[in-house]
Amino acid sequence: MRILLIILAVLAGLALLGWGGLRVTPRAFADLEPPAQAPATTPLPEGLPAPVDRFYRELYGDQVPIIDTAVISGRGTMRIAGVTLPVRWRFLHDTGQAYRHRIETTWFGLRILAIDERFQDGTARLELPMGVVEGPNVDQGANLALWAEAVWMPAVWVTDPRVRWESIDEHTAVLVVPFDAEEETFVARFDPDTGLLRLLESMRFKGEDDATRTLWLNEVTDWSELDRQLQPVETALTWFDEGSPWAVLTTEQVVYDLELTDVVDLASEP
Repeated sequence: MRILLIILAVLAGLALLGWGGLRVTPRAFADLEPPAQAPATTPLPEGLPAPVDRFYRELYGDQVPIIDTAVISGRGTMRIAGVTLPVRWRFLHDTGQAYRHRIETTWFGLRILAIDERFQDGTARLELPMGVVEGPNVDQGANLALWAEAVWMPAVWVTDPRVRWESIDEHTAVLVVPFDAEEETFVARFDPDTGLLRLLESMRFKGEDDATRTLWLNEVTDWSELDRQLQPVETALTWFDEGSPWAVLTTEQVVYDLELTDVVDLASEP
């Protein structure tokens, strides 16, 4: 009996140690120096659906910036294989064209899993320690991610001529984006009180071999001032069939119009 109690105590201690390691926040990626010159601007287009027009005027007024690239960095949590892990992340965007994601999970602040995902020319490649994930379903999901992540530079949704908005009601609109020679859609829901974007909904392939799509939710849970501009500083990503967010991302820096060749190595820093 004494041996059994010792074993149980050791197992409990290990479990507590493991849980404690998951409570340690990883260190942030190094801050980037923004360009000295602010982006050029263009007049807000006329004829936008009412909630969309209100949203852009809340963010920018009657002039919207022309953003060519964006680097978004932060920390948060992700659920992988049923376990919620602390992460740090850096997303590099050639807006409307390509992205690179660098995501690192940690334990006691030490990197235990690195995810490197790239999307360019309509093709995605997800590099994991256990192998590479590719294919048409991955491409479709990556294209939706490309446009959903423009929530950090929403001017792209009105300055890219391939994108358009369609009306639904006073608080809802449809965002139509390109995907190869076809189109994909998001349902965009805006907060009735603030006018800010609250939720993007789209139908996305969840697995590389799935035959049907699953509702994918991108919720902005907090808009706050970041680097002297209003930004979505907390976002939650949810598969509808799971019922709770599999990722919660807290944004710590957004930098526009850097030369991405100068920062791509910073997304792989040790």
